[in-house]
Amino acid sequence: MPSTLFFNGTILTMDPQNSVPEAVLTEGNKILAVGSEAELRARMAADAREHDLQHRTLMPAFIDPHGHFPDPGFIRLFRVDLSSPPLGNCRDMAQALDRLREKASATPEGEWIMGVSFDNTFILEGRMPTRAELDEVSQRHPIWVIHASGHNGAANSLALERRGINRQMPDPEGGRFGRDPNTGALTGLIEGLSAMGEMGDTDFLIDRERFWQGFDACRDEYLTHGVTYAQNAWASQTMLDHFASLPADQDPGIDIELLPVASLEPELSAHWIGSNWPGNPHFTLGPRKLFTDGAFQLQTAYLSAPYFKPANPDRPYGMIYTSQEQLDADVAKLHSRGLQIHCHCNGDAGAEMFIDAVEKALHAYPREDHRHTIIHGQALRDDQLERMAQLSLTVSFFPAHVYYWGDRHYDTFLGPERSERISPAASAERYGVRYTIHNDASVTPTRPIHLAHCAVNRTTASGRVLGENQKISVLSALRAQTIDAAWQVFKEDQRGSIEPGKVADFVILSRNPLNAPERLTNTQVLETIRGGQSVFAATHTEQEFEHT
Repeated sequence: MPSTLFFNGTILTMDPQNSVPEAVLTEGNKILAVGSEAELRARMAADAREHDLQHRTLMPAFIDPHGHFPDPGFIRLFRVDLSSPPLGNCRDMAQALDRLREKASATPEGEWIMGVSFDNTFILEGRMPTRAELDEVSQRHPIWVIHASGHNGAANSLALERRGINRQMPDPEGGRFGRDPNTGALTGLIEGLSAMGEMGDTDFLIDRERFWQGFDACRDEYLTHGVTYAQNAWASQTMLDHFASLPADQDPGIDIELLPVASLEPELSAHWIGSNWPGNPHFTLGPRKLFTDGAFQLQTAYLSAPYFKPANPDRPYGMIYTSQEQLDADVAKLHSRGLQIHCHCNGDAGAEMFIDAVEKALHAYPREDHRHTIIHGQALRDDQLERMAQLSLTVSFFPAHVYYWGDRHYDTFLGPERSERISPAASAERYGVRYTIHNDASVTPTRPIHLAHCAVNRTTASGRVLGENQKISVLSALRAQTIDAAWQVFKEDQRGSIEPGKVADFVILSRNPLNAPERLTNTQVLETIRGGQSVFAATHTEQEFEHT
């Protein structure tokens, strides 16, 4: 592969000095040199190519710090999208049931129908569908509708039967089967990962052929938005087996960080990885994944103070998915083996459980530079951020919530005061806690520029500014999806910034995003370059894009 010189544009390196050089020279799939155009031209090989940026902006390709690749591809190809505005256009229960009915009419009897991205907080009726409603759609197909958060769902009678769920079955720890308060009959509602079982896995109903079809669709979407390093943040053994089916010498077109389910350890490391993992260089086994609580949309995120308007009077603080004792044991098990941990903690009380568990593990097994990470951390308090800094904990925030559910946080979930602090990235900066930001696809679509806008401008779907003092700079939002995202999973020596020796993964933008933060969403991805080769180019004409 020949060398390429990139020049005549703004180059945002995301290096430690945030340097803005004149040119970048690549060789093969790596960055060879960064500096002035004249000195790099002097080093160019005779057959080197030239890439005139035409006053556009070049920066490192985006890294997804937390998501569920390739779930968006599964949704597009195989599932019924029931998302409501501003994500989709399903506004009421009748529309949702009609879409499921249409899918059932085109599906052989006995095969599953899966609806996804259903959000009770946006649907007109303000609730999940019932077993009776889903039975009316079809009693010849098992039907499963999973919530947009991935933390609960609703099933029809045949789906419950297929999964062996009946009214005599007790609720598992960290989960619950919905029951009629008068008769005890199952309503079809299933809450929590432990209760959903494999129906809560993103690979539910996905065989090997469908996996790779969904993979290709998701890869193409990510590359369109400048993402060359993605993440599967809840990799079951089945999901790992799917990824492992790719021969080691094949390039899948995107690089993936895989986060195995923590319960697979220690057997995963002791047996499966060493003997069966094929070692494809584009798939990396990363942190192990734990959970403490649920989702704000379901009011199952675990809070230290009650929800502003509790939807569940019997649990006004939310729901915990595990006991403190079990979490302590799980964290100690993983930490003592030298593994990194990413732990889903939406509420501040859920985060407190993990912070406490890490502190105990560090006391028992001292270890430098562990980079254990709180995922979401939407309600982190200042005292918790101070402790996190002392314990060298990091966090990946979910500021897309500001736009998609910010108004619900304000008027229902957290109320006016606490909602101002959701995803408190500016506070994290003040306490010296290094952080990233994510979309958690498929909860919200992977859109790095819009995600940066959410963290920088913090405007809700209705236009309300939610948390003026938690706004961060555009540069911070971009670093949180490039070099900081690489650092968070120990990849900062390989990618995330434009520096010699790192992989030549770039994105070319229509304008300099550092200018006019309020116009961030006007920034377009014109080209994505992976390993020195163009893998996406916009078809729009030059005149359609801004230069400033």
